[in-house]
Amino acid sequence: MALPVYASPLEKLWHYTYIVLCAGIFIFLIAPIIVIIPLSFNAEPYFTFTDKMIAFDPEGYSIRWYDKLITFGMVNPDAPRDMSFWIDFWQHAAWMQAAKNSVIIGVFATILAAGLGTIAALGLTRPEMPFRKQITAVLISPMIVPIIISATGMFFFYSGKWVPTVGSDGFEWGRLAGTYAGIILAHAALGIPFVIITVTATLSGFDQSLVRAAASLGANPRTAFFKVQMPLIMPGVISGGLFAFVTSFDEVVAVLFIADHTQQTIPRQMWNGIREQISPAILAVATLLVILSVSLLTVVELLRRRSERLRGMSPS
Repeated sequence: MALPVYASPLEKLWHYTYIVLCAGIFIFLIAPIIVIIPLSFNAEPYFTFTDKMIAFDPEGYSIRWYDKLITFGMVNPDAPRDMSFWIDFWQHAAWMQAAKNSVIIGVFATILAAGLGTIAALGLTRPEMPFRKQITAVLISPMIVPIIISATGMFFFYSGKWVPTVGSDGFEWGRLAGTYAGIILAHAALGIPFVIITVTATLSGFDQSLVRAAASLGANPRTAFFKVQMPLIMPGVISGGLFAFVTSFDEVVAVLFIADHTQQTIPRQMWNGIREQISPAILAVATLLVILSVSLLTVVELLRRRSERLRGMSPS
């Protein structure tokens, strides 16, 4: 907001001090993220800026670590870049397998979180809902409780025999720990609070008279929901789903507790790389994740503005 022309000297001083403070906080939060981008192009296997990088010498920069992401774990990494090379990459490259696991788990966890979170938000916004505050506090507790506590509880809970399976001795009960179903359920539980918050915020500005008008015109509750209410709250549902997907895509603690050694995700692969073999290839992965996160946040902002337009509000 621009400073008015009639502002006093003290107000002007506070205005510029406020701008400096906001800029300082922004730099403090963003600098550790931005610094990894040029470091991912380091030609040397270091996590620091070399003299050639500081001098902007082209020899100090390289895409070798991005190429390492492609070839690491392949059967024949030095083969010509033909169709067989990319088939080998798709089937055996370690980072590709981790990316596929992260996407599959993230998509199914997002679908589950978006569905359950939307249903919960619809119920919590009903005025006749009893104990709304207490139930809301319980549902969003995964955002508040430290993840190590949640992951520990999930580990002991999923280690019990809950899932019906067919073994060599016939029907028996299996465990969710060490299965993709267990990881998806754990990530969905962590993503549901984001869906509840975003959908609840969207429903807070929803005009309930539209539903009553649809009912007066003969629409049953199901038709009124899917034809009137759902299209208007869809931006909030998608925004919450994107937050749930990012939460799942970035989660490592729950995966360390629940998944077995064959179920590698990108965060777990990065964790293993830092613990076992430090390589600037991790910076290349981090750069790609930053780009993905910025893209998803851009989509969320566009959806927010669209939601405001649908509700008759001008985007701020």
